[in-house]
Amino acid sequence: MSTMTGEPGLRIELPDETASERLAAGLAMLAGRGDLIALEGDLGTGKTTIARSFIRALADQPDLEVPSPTFTLVQTYDLNGTSVAHMDFYRLQEPAEIDELGLDEALETGPVIIEWPSRAAGVLPGGGLLVELSEKEGGRSAHLTSDSESWTERLGKLQHIDNLLTASGWHTATRHKMPADASSRRYERLSGGPDGAAGLLMDMPARPDGEPVHNGLPYSRIAHLAEDIRAVEAINRGLQAQGLSAPEIHAIDTRNGLAVIEDFGAVSFRSLLSDAEQFSLCLAAAVMMLANSAQTDWPDQVELSSGEVYRLPHYDMDALLIEVELCLDWYWPHVCSARLQSSVRDEFMTEWRAVLKDIDAGSPVWVLRDFHVDNLFWLPERDGHRKIGLIDTQDCVLGHSAYDLASLLQDVRATIPADAEQDYYDMYVAARSADDDSFDAASFKAAYAILGAQRATKILGIFARLDARDGKPGYLRHLPRTSDVLEHNLRHPALAGVKAWFDTHLPRALRESAGS
Repeated sequence: MSTMTGEPGLRIELPDETASERLAAGLAMLAGRGDLIALEGDLGTGKTTIARSFIRALADQPDLEVPSPTFTLVQTYDLNGTSVAHMDFYRLQEPAEIDELGLDEALETGPVIIEWPSRAAGVLPGGGLLVELSEKEGGRSAHLTSDSESWTERLGKLQHIDNLLTASGWHTATRHKMPADASSRRYERLSGGPDGAAGLLMDMPARPDGEPVHNGLPYSRIAHLAEDIRAVEAINRGLQAQGLSAPEIHAIDTRNGLAVIEDFGAVSFRSLLSDAEQFSLCLAAAVMMLANSAQTDWPDQVELSSGEVYRLPHYDMDALLIEVELCLDWYWPHVCSARLQSSVRDEFMTEWRAVLKDIDAGSPVWVLRDFHVDNLFWLPERDGHRKIGLIDTQDCVLGHSAYDLASLLQDVRATIPADAEQDYYDMYVAARSADDDSFDAASFKAAYAILGAQRATKILGIFARLDARDGKPGYLRHLPRTSDVLEHNLRHPALAGVKAWFDTHLPRALRESAGS
């Protein structure tokens, strides 16, 4: 599939049916609920080929039977939780007849792909994508246009992805859509790449600056969240240099936020939860990896393939405080009907500032921040600590070694019983103590509780925000477990002031009565 520019929209040359299938797959990866894709062209120009390939790509079933809706006018599919409607207006007598086909209802639940849209001229809603197909010497041509800014951006993405896959030899790979997570990143699984390799296509747009929240800076800057895909390259290269398993980057387009990276497969720690013996083995390996990492000299900068230097930020007081403040901004209104008074907010921040200032990271380590069962993979064919595959590491900062241990053993998405948590914690402390005579177990225990409480407080706000702002209510089911983790940590004497605030203003009884 080759592309040409110089005119409005995007013109794509389709020398064979494979190129048409690749175009359809690319559109399927970028389409979602409410998207209308209109296929226009004479008989024999490949409209049905693209429609069928589009639906098969969404279904991730290359042999799915997709009959032409020429006589039924509409055919609907429920594919992996996504509803897709395929409409053919060739036999439409009057444009007004589309009201009977349920077009508006179909757009509410998923994308709609239409053949012969010109038969409903003036009736179709705006904002869709028009794909005009034509025959030409040596194949066919597709001209893609839209009056929608969203589709204009996605057409640019379509071209950049095709350029990256072609230049890196991954253009022959089959693309498989992957479920979205809590981030703005998007992934596709690639199969049948160079020499049959598997990989992941990562789409990580540069993070736009949000509204200023403190001192003229947006939340992402204060919390030191990754600004763009350079962070992925830097952290992965740095982890690999320390003998750890982070995905290899096969190809990268830094300017457009795209990369083809190594696929660790399907054996995440989460997938092993039902196998208690294997999960225990993996969890122990992760604990020992963290103990070893705590005694490693970690650099504060990494050189990128471009020669640019990426500098890691420190997990400083401002970052830790802006994160706990999410609890007030999002979780408070989730559970409380009363307005948050400024004096209550001030007291909350004062107590957190007092407890966080006593944490001394000493020689800081790389803190991955999301070191939990969904981001850890078991790679038994590798040696030593490389048996653990690490993903979602782009927000790495320099900080205290207790943070990632708390993230692992106090996982808010998967329950690790308190007695098991204690056993693994003791394993970590024993390993640190055996190799470092200066290791202060009491100081570390306090830091573990403080940072565990900080993390749980932050996550209460994040999960409430994912529901209220991003329309992702599924994360609310984790709130009770997160509340339990917070309560568990608040028992440590170092958190007495913070505990008193929660007991007064957001007590456990209130958190439990509010439910999820």
